[in-house]
Amino acid sequence: MPLVDIQVIDGVFSEDEKKEMIAKVTDTMVAIEGEALRGVTWVRVIDVPGGQWGIGGQALGAADVKSMQAAAG
Repeated sequence: MPLVDIQVIDGVFSEDEKKEMIAKVTDTMVAIEGEALRGVTWVRVIDVPGGQWGIGGQALGAADVKSMQAAAG
């Protein structure tokens, strides 16, 4: 049975977005191994507090990620 952990910065994604992540990751596992895997695929979305996550040596929080998202789109 697969267990997939998705770690995100707390406050970046809504509950609906997290549910979508869970559904799509499950669908991907099923696409690889077949429908029988759906009922035994575990997906966890883990919120990491802001400041405890870094990219390029810089600690990031939700506001930083949202600024990057706004700049990209």
